[in-house]
Amino acid sequence: MLMPAAKILVVNPNTTASMTDTIGAAARAVAAPGTEIVAVTSSMGPASIEGFYDEAFAVPGLIQALLKAPDADAGIIACFDDTGLDAARSVARFPVVGICEAALVTAGQLAKRIAIVTTLPRSIVPLEELVRRYGFADRAFVTACNVAVLDLEKPGSGAAEKLNAEIAHALDKGAEAIVLGCAGMADLAAALSQKFSVPVIDGVAAAVKQAEALVGLKLTTSRRGSYAFPGVKNYAGTLEPFAPTSA
Repeated sequence: MLMPAAKILVVNPNTTASMTDTIGAAARAVAAPGTEIVAVTSSMGPASIEGFYDEAFAVPGLIQALLKAPDADAGIIACFDDTGLDAARSVARFPVVGICEAALVTAGQLAKRIAIVTTLPRSIVPLEELVRRYGFADRAFVTACNVAVLDLEKPGSGAAEKLNAEIAHALDKGAEAIVLGCAGMADLAAALSQKFSVPVIDGVAAAVKQAEALVGLKLTTSRRGSYAFPGVKNYAGTLEPFAPTSA
């Protein structure tokens, strides 16, 4: 029996299992033969991540999920805010890819002007900060279709119509490629690419291919400086189980 070429852990850092199903299916659709995709839902935190407050309370569940999978070859954080990415890279024993960073890197190889179409307007500023952090401030802009994350799965919500209208608006503003700014949109990229005749990039799919590349290159996170393992110390109260115990 052949062993998988790579085991990739895909963590949905919100607690909505149906969204994890969508994310997992999108990941498996692009995974190479022999890649095993393990999609998991956070056991604690918000039902959806929409803004800074939700993001803060999603991080413990994300870290817990990563620590429970020591045999993974790579991990993916399936939230477009790249929730807890730096903390995850500091503690996981394998490389961790954020879907926003992966999507921007992929889109940047296909177009000069990129539009990220996200869900609610409150998510624009957090994503603009990521765009600057990843070096795409001169090439990418962020816009919102004003759809709540959980409404993406709700029949009759009008989510598809609002998303289509916002993509059309972004293209009118000069975008040459579209990045879908929510993991809950992961299953829409192919159809939207065909509809609008431009590259539409889903961060989950992009992250899978980048994770496979890191595994294939036998590369992992540097432990020199920024992503050194956390120092041993006590944590108090509810967070006591997350105290670092060894490097």
